[in-house]
Amino acid sequence: MPERSAQDLGLLLVTGASSGIGAASAIRAARDGWDVAVHFNRDAAGAETTATAVRAAGRKAWVVQADLGTGDDIPSLFAAIDETGRPLRGLVNNAGIVERAQRVDEMTAERVERMMRVNVVAPILVAGEAVRRMSTAFGGQGGAIVNVSSLAARLGGAGQYVDYAASKGAIDSFTKGLAREVAGEGIRVNAVRPGIIETAIHAKGGQPDRAAQLGSTVPVGRAGTADEIAETIVWLLGPGASYVTGALLDAGGGR
Repeated sequence: MPERSAQDLGLLLVTGASSGIGAASAIRAARDGWDVAVHFNRDAAGAETTATAVRAAGRKAWVVQADLGTGDDIPSLFAAIDETGRPLRGLVNNAGIVERAQRVDEMTAERVERMMRVNVVAPILVAGEAVRRMSTAFGGQGGAIVNVSSLAARLGGAGQYVDYAASKGAIDSFTKGLAREVAGEGIRVNAVRPGIIETAIHAKGGQPDRAAQLGSTVPVGRAGTADEIAETIVWLLGPGASYVTGALLDAGGGR
């Protein structure tokens, strides 16, 4: 069993923490001294597995369900966080979706609207709730936000998911703007832009073998892992990154 960290960094909310990068980030953060609110939408069993691993690292974990795509569940998500009695000091804005590969001239309004609602509107609203709890302007103790973007924001996603790439481009812009907005209120805001990572999101987009197929095209010669991205995210959350804000950190093996 990993040793409990001597640090107590406060409460961290990780959205989309039932699997993949979200789950890896929650577990890695616990080893550094974070208690974790483990958010999920549908995969309750996965969220419980993540929470069990957080507790095994010696930290507290709360499992919280919310459908962030509607916006209606976001206030109740934060009401549940308030009920923990722990000060919110960190947010990993990770929850997001990808759709099946399509050209732009094949996309429907429903697809694009859902993509933007889940990948852009929800993270902005979640961050707003977090700011109201962390900002010194609201009586908070400060904190850190890490938005999970994608190298697709820079590469464009042509022939596959330009809408997803566009949603992550919006997250990049949002990261820059929010970082400047709350820099004087004790909150740092950064983004990590993963490249080809071995997670279940590829299967959800209809391409379960995508990471294996494209891994050899990455300059380092392989796809990355969720644990590698989690290391980057947790570093940005912690005191070692105390002078880093407004950064868009690529974690794509050189892509």
